[in-house]
Amino acid sequence: MNAAKSFASPQLYEKLDLLRKEASNVILDKGREIELALCCLISGGHLLIEDIPGVGKTTLVKTLSKLLALETSRIQFTNDLLPGDILGSSIYDADRKGFVFHRGPIFAPLVLADELNRATPKTQSACLQAMEERKITVDGVTYDLPQPFFMIATQNPRQQIGTFPLPESQLDRFLMRLSLGYPSREAEKSLLLGESRLLLVEDLKPVATPMDLLQMQAAARGVHASENIISYIQDLIEKTRTGAFSGTKMTMHGLSPRGALSLVSAARAWAFLQGRTMVLPEDVQAVAIPVMSHRLNPVDDLTGDTGTRWAEDIVASVRVD
Repeated sequence: MNAAKSFASPQLYEKLDLLRKEASNVILDKGREIELALCCLISGGHLLIEDIPGVGKTTLVKTLSKLLALETSRIQFTNDLLPGDILGSSIYDADRKGFVFHRGPIFAPLVLADELNRATPKTQSACLQAMEERKITVDGVTYDLPQPFFMIATQNPRQQIGTFPLPESQLDRFLMRLSLGYPSREAEKSLLLGESRLLLVEDLKPVATPMDLLQMQAAARGVHASENIISYIQDLIEKTRTGAFSGTKMTMHGLSPRGALSLVSAARAWAFLQGRTMVLPEDVQAVAIPVMSHRLNPVDDLTGDTGTRWAEDIVASVRVD
């Protein structure tokens, strides 16, 4: 066992390896995406998965929830969904002669916000306090959410009919944005010849517990980020704010301090997943595009490609000292 594993027990690393293996048996040919999703959860952040319908977004979420034994609530976002349908509401109880708060589906360790951008901005905003503070306020009363608490949202391409763009304030609360994309031809052949993914997910057994996940998060927070690494991250963040690179001019604000903190925590978690006790530049580069791209993407770009291209240009143009 190398020095990195002194932060956590060998059993935790064995469970991580089993997590990767079991998830890869369900989600074929997407090892990097699975690794990034685990990185996001170990960072304690929320995940946005954006892609066309039918490529396995919801299956990935259900797979992780089963393997981590996380109680999960699924909210199907539609254009007639109301904030109270998410948070809960106070209903008059005749026996108690008063209003009683009935908790909504937001009160779960893992919330699957399916097709988040099919709801109106008013309904989307119901998630903002929960995502930032891990608590909600209804009728002047504040309620704590479970620990751990994650929101994993799926989003359909914004050019599809019936979608609403996510506001910048909400995008900034997602630590990462991922896209699964189409499987390779070989993986798709295995998918077509093999057993139903839904049945495979149902048959999954937990390989770790929520307590294990909390221990992984604590271990990741202990990974050392040197001053040089922090300076490198600041250079990347500064580049997003100046907006001049590769002969282009960005048309929106750069990353906020929240975005910078997200990049640091994601790099620590990625280093932990690789079995290291300190962050290297390649750890930052591995997570930089998923962390930055959705924060940089212009509102008028319906594909999301611009933010990804800008993030790639920024990583390529900033020198590592």
